[in-house]
Amino acid sequence: MKKSRILGVAVAATLAMGISSSAFATDGYQLIGIGQYAMGMGGAVVAAPDDPLSASISNPAGLALMTPQAAFSAEIFNPTRKTNAGFGEIGSHTNVYGVPAIGWVAPAFGNGIVFGGGVYGTSGLGVNYLQQVPSPLNSITPQQVGALIQSGAITPQQAQLVGTQAPFNNSYVQASSSINFMQLAPSIAMKVNNHLAVGATLNIAAEQASFQQTMTGYAPGEVLNSKFQSVAIPGGIAQTGGLNLASPSWAYGVGFTLGALYQVNDMVTLGFTYKSPIWFTPLTWQTGTQNGPGGVTGNSGQYSGHLNYPQQIALGLAIHPTKQWLISVEGQWINWRSTLNTFKIYGPWNGQGSVSLGTHWSNQWVANIGTQYDVNNWLQVRAGYTYGSNPIQASNIGNNILFPAVVENAITFGSTQKLGMGWKLTEAYMHAFANTLTGAAGSSPFAQNGGTQAPSATLAENSFGLQVGYDF
Repeated sequence: MKKSRILGVAVAATLAMGISSSAFATDGYQLIGIGQYAMGMGGAVVAAPDDPLSASISNPAGLALMTPQAAFSAEIFNPTRKTNAGFGEIGSHTNVYGVPAIGWVAPAFGNGIVFGGGVYGTSGLGVNYLQQVPSPLNSITPQQVGALIQSGAITPQQAQLVGTQAPFNNSYVQASSSINFMQLAPSIAMKVNNHLAVGATLNIAAEQASFQQTMTGYAPGEVLNSKFQSVAIPGGIAQTGGLNLASPSWAYGVGFTLGALYQVNDMVTLGFTYKSPIWFTPLTWQTGTQNGPGGVTGNSGQYSGHLNYPQQIALGLAIHPTKQWLISVEGQWINWRSTLNTFKIYGPWNGQGSVSLGTHWSNQWVANIGTQYDVNNWLQVRAGYTYGSNPIQASNIGNNILFPAVVENAITFGSTQKLGMGWKLTEAYMHAFANTLTGAAGSSPFAQNGGTQAPSATLAENSFGLQVGYDF
């Protein structure tokens, strides 16, 4: 099979995997790093990119220092999420995702200039909570079941579905979100002299998003069994209220990245990256009636909102104490406040043109450190640590049940085996330690429906990835 065909197949596989990916990550909803080298280094690669994946997304200047090569990465991401929406703690129903990436670099346009890039699943977010509401006033007791059978209102068969050993609740809450983010990153880089390299990337992105935060209540004539199946009793009508933008919507955007690497001497290299915002077209949903925040209601029709990706700046320092040993440190600023301070939803609201979801994310500071040691000619081992300040305040967690990006600390481990004939294999593991934020009692978005307990969000993460690289 020709090399170009191998690359084409890998790109197609990356796109197919990326469309279905939705994950959490340590830095807000951004992955620590793209590819398994970057993940193993704890994301500290702005001053020490080592493959096309880590370079195109973190510092395109690094492409100018690489030989022609390609790399394909596949990662299994496993976030563990819990929330209390005001009715007791529950876990999310989805917790395994795939994160793909492919990158390449080759000479182009003359001596010292290279062309590269990649296709990445760069970030994502998603929860899926379904909880039966403990509401004794809307429960049906075994005695009431017997009375309904005696009166002829329900049959014994219906009674078996309802159950006769314990009361069943007549309502449930559903909170779900999904943000999938894919990026195509064509890059160009140039080695200016023996010390300086510069590069630029055009970030072409697509995002898919959906949100739902609703409560379904049943009139006294209808009950819900333990499998969330409604059992009709004459007179029962189900009613759902809340924000329901559950049909996935696509938006498309563009931005750019500028990067530079300066090699001070054989031991020290400095790195700098600026990423512009990625400006997206609107997300749109054609949906039914809505119940927005503050009691605002909306009619059936089209609703829309912008969800841009934030600008960010990163500075890095890479040190080689010995030829075999690398230490890389990095500081990063992410401007989440510009994109997730509030999320405005436009549509046919009664009395106003838009409503705002007060997510109130703060800007985030991230510190990364990674180290790598060349054990011998074919084996490298690495480890990393990252800390990201929390963009969400505990006092505002009730407004972020759908967006609980609350982890702060993560450790990573990785290795590379050089297999010969240009092939190499890279693995990485990441663990983000569990963190919980708890708000004030009664601040749940379902407080008006009886959700009086203190809202909370808990998040922990694990990931394992495998990457195949080939030097042409």
